[in-house]
Amino acid sequence: MHEPRSGKRKKYLLGRLWKYLSHHKLLIALALLCMLSGNLLALLGPKLSGNAIDAMGIGYGSVDFPRVLYYVGLMAVFYLLSGVLSYILSLLMIRLSRQVICRMRKDVFDKLSILPVGFFDRYQTGDIISVISYDIDTVNQSFSNDLLQVLQSIVIVVFSLAMMLSIAPVLVLVFAVTIPLSIVFTKFITKRVRPLFRNRSKKLGELNGFVEEMIGGQKTTKAYGREKEVITRFDLKNKEAVDAYNKAEYYGTLSGPSVNFINNMSLVLVSVFGALLYLEGGIGLGEIASFVQYSRKFSGPINEIANIIGELQSAFAAAERVFRLMDEMPEKPDAEGAKILDDVYGEVLVKDISFGYSPDKTIIHHFSMKADKGSLVAIVGPTGAGKTTIINLLMRFYDADSGAIYVDDSNIYDVTRDSLRGAYSMVLQDTWLFYGTIFENIAYGKENATMEEVVQAAKAAKIHDYIESLPQGYQTVLSDNGINISKGQKQLLTIARAMLLDCKMLILDEATSNVDTRTEQQIQAAMRELMQDKTCFVIAHRLSTIRNADNILVVRDGNIEEQGTHEELMAKGGFYSKLYYAQFETY
Repeated sequence: MHEPRSGKRKKYLLGRLWKYLSHHKLLIALALLCMLSGNLLALLGPKLSGNAIDAMGIGYGSVDFPRVLYYVGLMAVFYLLSGVLSYILSLLMIRLSRQVICRMRKDVFDKLSILPVGFFDRYQTGDIISVISYDIDTVNQSFSNDLLQVLQSIVIVVFSLAMMLSIAPVLVLVFAVTIPLSIVFTKFITKRVRPLFRNRSKKLGELNGFVEEMIGGQKTTKAYGREKEVITRFDLKNKEAVDAYNKAEYYGTLSGPSVNFINNMSLVLVSVFGALLYLEGGIGLGEIASFVQYSRKFSGPINEIANIIGELQSAFAAAERVFRLMDEMPEKPDAEGAKILDDVYGEVLVKDISFGYSPDKTIIHHFSMKADKGSLVAIVGPTGAGKTTIINLLMRFYDADSGAIYVDDSNIYDVTRDSLRGAYSMVLQDTWLFYGTIFENIAYGKENATMEEVVQAAKAAKIHDYIESLPQGYQTVLSDNGINISKGQKQLLTIARAMLLDCKMLILDEATSNVDTRTEQQIQAAMRELMQDKTCFVIAHRLSTIRNADNILVVRDGNIEEQGTHEELMAKGGFYSKLYYAQFETY
């Protein structure tokens, strides 16, 4: 995609940021008032200082002490008031910053909740977390503080320039040389620094993603003795991130010292030409002192702006990542007039479905299937055949490219997603538990579930006795993703969660892969009894576990190679029987 011009992109990003700031107009107005008042009071200091110097006169006995004390007293009062206003400004900015970052994080998290499953298949978890934490912090830090600093600098520059023109217009010509030099150099550096900060954010996101992935697979790493290889890969990722960070910071900080040098040269020129004017009687000593102080205030903000440029480039790069995530396309909205799928009895019909995760690669080819109410449909096949993809299509995690799927004679593309997904209970191979009690984890999918219902589901899943053996029973708190219990126990808890739901259809995606054979048989027996009159879809690798299925779909390369009961498929002597005998020989 063609990248927009830098100026347009900055305006766009600032416009997006203003949408957040505009919710706090009163705070912004108070902050601007404090900023203007505080800076103007401080900017009167050099003028009063010059007046105090002129009141001293030249020579012994010529000092007008009352006038000196008057101007010095005013200076003290003005600087004190300026300090108080600056403190109030800091408090206002802290509050504004907190509210902006809170709202921005909420918007990003809310957007994540409506993004399609495909988004999470494309991006690493660590990279997404990096946007929520690092990038939003960077945007908030820079735009809440640095933009205010820029506004302060503009006020100081304008007021200082006006005061210098009122004191000695001819000396202002010095800045006609130094300021253009500063601007040209700053633009030169900015143009080269911007992509460096963009790359820095990218590399930090990749590093976060790698770390998250490696921590999640730490046991596997240790089991295979791949610690050295992981450390080597981490060192490479870390070096890339550090190099990108250092390169961006190095070139980003060049502007500050360079512009500071140019501004110091302007001070030298002001001092030289000011001395010449004084010798010719064209300017007073107090005026020179005031002019020099205003020249420092005039050039200082320009130097500060040059220093801020690097931080702003980092913020623009981070803001691009944040808003790019916010601009991701959510799941397609429900069709206009989509109805709610209710009173489901569980008949599923798939007609001539074709699908590919990318337009150039079709995975499912003209797939058709019928699952009668209360039947058990098993889906088997080699890895990559398209088994899980079929489940994704049934649940509308992805939409088919062609064909149709019906539940109880209702096209699933004509009903709401929420009601469709609510008609299924689902247990995945990758179990997910959250920080909370066992009771809360089992009752997760059913609002206002009672203890009796939870216990009944746990008993059916053969996990009740284990829960009761714990000191706090169902009130035992599970740590993050249930890492304080075994993988098999986690799977039993997720099965209990699915059993608790009053759904007419059930999906099991390798749901018993982490339990022993005896427990698996007990669960299946309990589930067959519990799931009477409910349609079940089971993805299984162990073919011995689905011998009693009403219909077995044998998927191969996205096509239904065979379908029928176990006895029928074995009698055919086709692909299914080869898979079965291969497993029998293996086991």
